[in-house]
Amino acid sequence: MTSQDLIQAYYAAFNAGDMDAFLALLDDEVVHDINQGERQVGKGAFADFMAHMNRCYRERLSDMVIMVNDDGSRGAAEFVVHGEYLATDEGLPEAEGQTYELPAGAFFEIRQGKVARVTNYYNLNDWIAQVVGQEGPPTV
Repeated sequence: MTSQDLIQAYYAAFNAGDMDAFLALLDDEVVHDINQGERQVGKGAFADFMAHMNRCYRERLSDMVIMVNDDGSRGAAEFVVHGEYLATDEGLPEAEGQTYELPAGAFFEIRQGKVARVTNYYNLNDWIAQVVGQEGPPTV
């Protein structure tokens, strides 16, 4: 599987809600840099993070553009997140089933055919504005 295929499979599993397939694509010591948050290490920590996210949010990604460097050791993806806020996440506005749409991206380090690091980015202020009912900046 090429690095391009790996990243594509990662997001296909995410969109399908197939956490077993999703987690199988990660290195056991995967480094996960959470948007405006901490760094977590290990597949177990990533699985716990995803269980929390899946409890609080339902998300689907579209308009995926994947880029990889020549040797396949690094990659990036740009996409649009279409989500629903299902349960209140600590420190964030109350969840009332609000929907949101925002551009996002991720950077990858790939080793031995697995995701060894993923760093995610989206504009948290845009997300907050959307879930509290204010008009956020236009999305792409």
